Amino acid sequence: MIKSPCFAGKQINYMRVKRKEWILNVPQPLDEIWDFFSRPENLMKITPEGVFKEIQTPIEGVEMYEGMIVQYTVAPLFNIPMNWVTEITQIRDKSFFIDEQRFGPYAFWHHQHHFRAIEGGTEMKDILHYKVPLPIIGDIADRILVNGQIEKIFAYRTKVVGDLFGVY
Repeated sequence: MIKSPCFAGKQINYMRVKRKEWILNVPQPLDEIWDFFSRPENLMKITPEGVFKEIQTPIEGVEMYEGMIVQYTVAPLFNIPMNWVTEITQIRDKSFFIDEQRFGPYAFWHHQHHFRAIEGGTEMKDILHYKVPLPIIGDIADRILVNGQIEKIFAYRTKVVGDLFGVY
């Protein structure tokens, strides 16, 4: 962990990684939910319009696999296009998968997608660890913009998944 010298009597931690978690229960079987989420082209269906401008990797009809690289053009803030490259680093069939940013707008991005059968449906749990680049300025941008944008993206996703599969 890298720490700065004292500033006004406080040490500033430049390596702060944020953790966020969301849980959603849907009244559909695990197989159906896994089938939907294990197809990268469905990401566009559950993300607010404008966040992902284009998926540059041909992924239509391709089931994800470990080591899969997906390239996107994204516009997470102010409609400014950026390249984003993610890798599916781990998969356990019908249990979880992890995507990690290789290049893009974040200094760090590690997103775990967990699925488990529950009575009457499927529990979906997302665990996101992320870090905004640029010490101090990045922390301010995270507090003012980025954190809220991430929350909006996942709120939208919750709504769309509810519309597609129901929620309880």
